[in-house]
Amino acid sequence: MKDKFTATWVSHTSISDYLRCPRSYYLKNIYKDRENGKKIQIVSPALSLGSAIHEVLEGLSQIPTQKRFDISPIVKFETVWVKFSGKLGGFPTEEKEIQTKERGKQMLRKVMDNPGPLARLSVKLKQDFLYYWLSEDENLILCGKIDWLEYLKEINAVHIIDFKTSKKEENPNSLQLPIYYLLAKNCQTRPIEKLSYWYLEYDTLPTRMDLPELDTANSKVLEIARKIKLARKLENFNCPSGKKGCPACQSLEAILRGEGEKVGESERHNLYYLTRENNKQEEEIEEMIL
Repeated sequence: MKDKFTATWVSHTSISDYLRCPRSYYLKNIYKDRENGKKIQIVSPALSLGSAIHEVLEGLSQIPTQKRFDISPIVKFETVWVKFSGKLGGFPTEEKEIQTKERGKQMLRKVMDNPGPLARLSVKLKQDFLYYWLSEDENLILCGKIDWLEYLKEINAVHIIDFKTSKKEENPNSLQLPIYYLLAKNCQTRPIEKLSYWYLEYDTLPTRMDLPELDTANSKVLEIARKIKLARKLENFNCPSGKKGCPACQSLEAILRGEGEKVGESERHNLYYLTRENNKQEEEIEEMIL
């Protein structure tokens, strides 16, 4: 029965967590601290860099096109970075933080020199967080947030752009763009003309990707959503590697053992810092999320 409050919500991130390791999915998406009811988040330089850059660039869509670059994005970046400084951002040393912060500035300088679609019209939806009923009968909801929607005025269509701060290209089998395609298709009315990744580290313009086949994308996401719903019902979240765990869940298990340092809280998460040797998922975070 259709009910938002009892529905199983899935997103690109939660689906990736589940496919990587069901135990990791449980510890990231279901487990909550008994004292304050918040979930676990392990801070890392890669995740902090991606979060800061996304906040700066996504914020540009709220500014009229003609005034979008009147104030340097680097000024905003400096303000945003305060939230990620030191152990709050997972930085083991001041040198590592300086290096990571400079990487971010270089990305923004490249965008300022080659703004491309960011200097053109964009669509700002009423809600940043999008969701729709993937299956009303099965009580499944697909949700997510699209980084940028360029408005193609000549054909009254949109171009979906996802910002990437990772040094690695996205896996060609990733469901990220298909999921964003489904969200845009169901949460706004304009046709979708293009889908792109923008690798900010080394590209001056977005890289266009093939549009997914709608029914195929829907079927793939629905199949995984059903598996997640069943796992939640049966409370079956075993790591494929057994009790020893895998890189996706070992760091989270370390938090449960008290090996992490709690460095802060966000609205929904307790933020933990782990030393590099204990943070098995740091490299994976950079590849999969940013």
